[in-house]
Amino acid sequence: MKKTILIISILLVAILGYFGLRFYNKYLGNNVEKEGYVLIPHNAAYKQILDSISPYIKNQENFVSIADEKMLKDNYKPGRYELKQGMNNREITNMIIAGNQTPNSFRIKDFDDVYQMVGRVTKKTEIDSAKFVKTLDEIAVNKGYKNAEDLKKYFFNNTYDFFWTVTPKEFFDKFENDYKDFWTAERIEKEKQSGLNRDQIYALASLVYKETGGKPDEQRTVAGLYINRYKKGMKLQSDPTVIYAVNKANNFTQKIKRVYYKYLKEPSPYNTYANKGIPPGPICIVDKNSLNAVLDAEKNNYIFMCADPARPGYHKFTDNDAEHARNAKAYQDWLDSRQIK
Repeated sequence: MKKTILIISILLVAILGYFGLRFYNKYLGNNVEKEGYVLIPHNAAYKQILDSISPYIKNQENFVSIADEKMLKDNYKPGRYELKQGMNNREITNMIIAGNQTPNSFRIKDFDDVYQMVGRVTKKTEIDSAKFVKTLDEIAVNKGYKNAEDLKKYFFNNTYDFFWTVTPKEFFDKFENDYKDFWTAERIEKEKQSGLNRDQIYALASLVYKETGGKPDEQRTVAGLYINRYKKGMKLQSDPTVIYAVNKANNFTQKIKRVYYKYLKEPSPYNTYANKGIPPGPICIVDKNSLNAVLDAEKNNYIFMCADPARPGYHKFTDNDAEHARNAKAYQDWLDSRQIK
């Protein structure tokens, strides 16, 4: 009798252990085989969702069982979801039903135009670049502009987080709010005191950014120099504007490492060797430091600058023709010595 009871007890423990382990694995145990990101688009078929998750989980059957219990088919939210080690089936399904996406980092750098930016941005979004541009064009027209390129001043060179499902309007709204936040009452007062309009400030900021490579060290000095030339009625003669003009004429497919005299005649309103005054708009997406540099431009007498071969990325400044000629020759000789074409 005792032996029979012992056998039955062992069987019961084994059965309870078996079903307990199954329960644990189904509801509480880690079901992530490898970590990664799952992309679930709008209007995804249920099979599509399951297929996209399948490569990352250990037990497909267990996951489907929980997903069906929670009616994932009818309650999922589109998005980019991160599957991590230790996640169980309930955590995975709850995450997708709640729409708890993992954002993507977007580096908005000094793109030459808005369309370049969109091309890079949409690599990390659900919507394609053509639809993205179409919406931005519409936003621009509603603001009284010609197209999305005229929205360039609203964007800042920085890193931002967005969801994979971000819409073009949501994307623009974030930058427009950032733009409004930047233009505080104090900065608007500095804008008035500068004697420049906002488009001119952005255009100068883009020249400052390109000339300095985004390094803040010389930005206020460069801004002061450009403002000096502008107020004296001199051509700004900024090499980055020539590069931009040539590139724009070639749909930004040409990479220019050195500005030759033949480029200085490029017929473009952005070419500050060919035209007096400030370009009609920014030649790149700028950062806030460059804008602040223009608003707080250094008071100096400089009207010439030349790249300093002894300090790559920096310049020699002067208000003297002869000294500038020497600086320019030294830089050209340096380029020649390194066969930079």
